[in-house]
Amino acid sequence: MTDFDYDPIPLDPPGVLAPGVILDDALAYRDRLARRRTVRDFSDEPIDRAVIEACVLAAGSAPSGANHQPWHFACVGDPDTKRAIREAAEAEEQAFYGGRAGERWLNDLKKIGTDASKPFLETAPWLIAVFAERYGIDESGARQKHYYVPESVGIATGFLINAFHQLGIATLTHTPNPMKFLNQILERPSNERPYVLLVVGHPSQTAMVPRAATVKKSLEQIATFI
Repeated sequence: MTDFDYDPIPLDPPGVLAPGVILDDALAYRDRLARRRTVRDFSDEPIDRAVIEACVLAAGSAPSGANHQPWHFACVGDPDTKRAIREAAEAEEQAFYGGRAGERWLNDLKKIGTDASKPFLETAPWLIAVFAERYGIDESGARQKHYYVPESVGIATGFLINAFHQLGIATLTHTPNPMKFLNQILERPSNERPYVLLVVGHPSQTAMVPRAATVKKSLEQIATFI
């Protein structure tokens, strides 16, 4: 349905916090989010589909260009499909680590400790392939132009990662290049482009993270106040 009419409704904002409380909450949120780490050692402990659905709906509430919501989240829990994704991803990664990435990129990755082996794609209970809709298709089959697609999908993906983090669920953003195999395996249409493959699950009890990943830029390095 296309609606070109402006039909405003009252804002329903969250409650306004007192100045002291809002600062305390901001600092607590900062500290909680600062503990987020990308995980590569996952447990196979299951996560209820309803939890995944709730987090995807949270991601779907993100702002987007003209509110077109140009994203699709393909949520994969089927073991056979996860295995197929792993095999296809590792084939691309073999080429990447075999030299396609270039020496400088590979050197930058040494401190992260990654390689072409991606067992977590099968171990973790869920994979979420985030697709960006390059254009929409309306009910008549005609193309619908989307606006600010990468920006919109990036914001929604950030919402999704944060939603899982608030629940104590770990994630990994995996971006083998190219990722067209996701369209084939997941039977997604040609107007959708794979944006990121999000691995979702609980970390294993022996999970380790690279020390280098804990080093973040200071406020002075990432922000200016004018």
